[in-house]
Amino acid sequence: MGKTILLCEDETMLRESLVQLLRDEGYDVVAAVDGQEAYEHIVARPFDIVLTDIRMPRMDGLTLLGHLQQVAPQTPVIVITAFGTIESAVSAMRAGATDYLLKPMQFDDVLLRIKRALDFGEMRRDRTIFTEQLAASSAFQNLIGDSPAMTRLFELVRKLSSVRSSVLIIGESGTGKELFARAIHYNGITRDKPFVAVNCGAIPESLIESELFGHRKGAFTGAVRDRIGYFEAASGGTLFLDEISTLPMGVQSSLLRVLEERVVVPIGDTRPRPVDLRIVAASNQDLRALCAEGKFREDLLYRLDVVRLMLPPLRQRRTDIPMLVHHFLEKYTREMNKRVKGLTNAAMRALISHDWRGNVRELENVIERAVIFAEDREIDIADLPFTVDPSVEDSGEDLRIAVTQFERLHIVTSLRRHRYDKNETAAHLGIGVSSLYRKMEELQIPKDLEERDRMENPTPT
Repeated sequence: MGKTILLCEDETMLRESLVQLLRDEGYDVVAAVDGQEAYEHIVARPFDIVLTDIRMPRMDGLTLLGHLQQVAPQTPVIVITAFGTIESAVSAMRAGATDYLLKPMQFDDVLLRIKRALDFGEMRRDRTIFTEQLAASSAFQNLIGDSPAMTRLFELVRKLSSVRSSVLIIGESGTGKELFARAIHYNGITRDKPFVAVNCGAIPESLIESELFGHRKGAFTGAVRDRIGYFEAASGGTLFLDEISTLPMGVQSSLLRVLEERVVVPIGDTRPRPVDLRIVAASNQDLRALCAEGKFREDLLYRLDVVRLMLPPLRQRRTDIPMLVHHFLEKYTREMNKRVKGLTNAAMRALISHDWRGNVRELENVIERAVIFAEDREIDIADLPFTVDPSVEDSGEDLRIAVTQFERLHIVTSLRRHRYDKNETAAHLGIGVSSLYRKMEELQIPKDLEERDRMENPTPT
């Protein structure tokens, strides 16, 4: 059976022509003369796609779109508008429309837009299935650390999650710039919208504009079909532009125009396409210094730098290392089905003292490697792939505090994993129950941990 299309158009001649065109293409078409009739059809049965005019009697297209967002939010909608009222198409795109068509229409363009919208609808339905998993994998619990610098960043992420303002993330390689971008996206108003990550430095200069803004068939050698760019793919959600400093100056000018006008023009096309999305840009370089050198547009920096997140290198937040170690240890023992009993104090001190030029990414790789070789025992200094300074053995107070912090976190997490059963937890940790109680008292782990957790995280009703 063909795809079902609801066509809502008050102009009789255009409506009848479109119905005939679409039925000749094998679509099952239901026609409505205004938004009210279309809404009644939508309530009565599902459709694969809706085409609707904007200006109509009884109920206009924008009102109909609002109803659709409530009763059939996964159904793609293409709005139809006159060329002189493109601002209404922009409003519709911001309200959730998938695409728009300008009158007078070319039928080939109508069929192309419908096919593209149907493909988008399929992707959106598929994406809904695993959005919750993505959100969980990008939630705050994966932003590890409780140092003052990280606490401030977490608060900024919470605030940014509720708005669509542009964000600029600055940090060394390996500090987790994309993880922060995903946390902003998946923990707020855009969590069920697309998140598109682009490494600007990995795209050949000759293809950057096509990749970002799309192209029409025949626009250049090799353009064998129409293709939407990353901006349109991310419309409604978040576009993450990593290594933004690598963009050529000409592309920077095009990007600035898109940010100012909120429309893109694919290569080989003349008609603008509205886009409504949040831009999160990232760089491991000082963009202000690049502006001074004439290598980055200052006006583009102002557009991107509405809110700035400065991610500290790992060596500047060493007290977070035990928490990160615990997180990665849990992750890789679970993934590899390994029985690693933790870390020796010497190994933890070595990790805390290391310089970490590769930041969190390097630390994760070290823990992953150590888990491979430390079966049924603790990870020790010999399992670390770097030379350890002998003076590390003579740890200072900060290191002792960090090791204690790790030990407390490790026991609390194990208790939660074993449903607060002290016998199971002690067996998992390889100690006696009396030793577990002694450790809990020493580390100030409350005996009523289960009750406190339940009060802080009540079960939804």
